[in-house]
Amino acid sequence: MAAQLTALSIMQDVPVIPVIVLRDVDHAVSMAKALVAGGIRVLEVTLRTPQGLPSIEAIAKAVPEAIVGAGTVRSAADAKAAAAAGARFAVSPGYTHSVGQACRDLALPLLPGVATSSEIMQAQEDGFNELKFFPALQAGGLNMLKAWQGPFGEVRFCPTGGITPANAPEFLALKNVVCVGGSWLVPTDTLERGDWEHITMLAREAAALPRKD
Repeated sequence: MAAQLTALSIMQDVPVIPVIVLRDVDHAVSMAKALVAGGIRVLEVTLRTPQGLPSIEAIAKAVPEAIVGAGTVRSAADAKAAAAAGARFAVSPGYTHSVGQACRDLALPLLPGVATSSEIMQAQEDGFNELKFFPALQAGGLNMLKAWQGPFGEVRFCPTGGITPANAPEFLALKNVVCVGGSWLVPTDTLERGDWEHITMLAREAAALPRKD
């Protein structure tokens, strides 16, 4: 992808960004290839485990057609480590000015996490209008997103947390939702079995989900 990536272009690429927790680096490349084969090339590999960064590095090197990013970025140091590993975007569970500034300095597109109106305003103050709504269901779900359409009409969201294949279409039908984040594309037991065909099938189903133009 030669064009400069932005948070919006990343969100627009796929209806569902898989939220991936890896505990074995050896799974990373095969998993990424399976997702890409199913039409999902934007991959959020979280930093929740020590295997996160080396997995990002492995995917970045071996699967160039994937757009691999780092999730659970909580500090400027996390952002720098993610960029050094080859991450092409970052996702944070919340937002701080230091994380935002670090990602700007690194030219690393950031999807900051927000759960309240005040957090949206703080992120917007620093120039971020594409945001991760997290944890989506616990923080108000569909009703909260609908309520935000009035005061924050220009903001676009990626709801994450509690999103499933069953409720994803309802979120994607909202005009302020561009994509959703979901962990169901990479089930732990499927990873452990190395059932890459099943992951490709889940990716294909997710890539076909309709969303509002």
